Amino acid sequence: MNDTNPETSPIDPKTTPAAARWTGRVLSTLVGLLFLASAAGKFAGGEMLEKGFGDLGLRMEMQYPLAILEVTVAIIYLIPQTSVLGAILLTGYMGGAICTHWRVGDPFFVQAIIGVLVWLGIFLRDRRLWSLIPLRM
Repeated sequence: MNDTNPETSPIDPKTTPAAARWTGRVLSTLVGLLFLASAAGKFAGGEMLEKGFGDLGLRMEMQYPLAILEVTVAIIYLIPQTSVLGAILLTGYMGGAICTHWRVGDPFFVQAIIGVLVWLGIFLRDRRLWSLIPLRM
């Protein structure tokens, strides 16, 4: 059976326009590197990290578990076959970051923007998401 209805026919991810696909790849790579850099900062430690954790009401014992979590989820996100799972996990992580900053009265728009960029990178490079998140213009 050949279904030619674009609303119900299977979408081939290879039909994603090249410019969108490459923009998504670059964006996803930058987001992944951002999380890896954040994890590296947590592994490195230092006065700035201690002050930041203190300002947010976080115990320093959370330093390494958070760093390991960031590395793990960033790697899952950067692997194309597991990127959607990584995006779901990073969305949860960023939700926690938003809540943490909101709780102490800090602005949280940067964390919200990062959460959007996580999904924008995948959305631009994988046309299958275009049918799940239809943007009508």
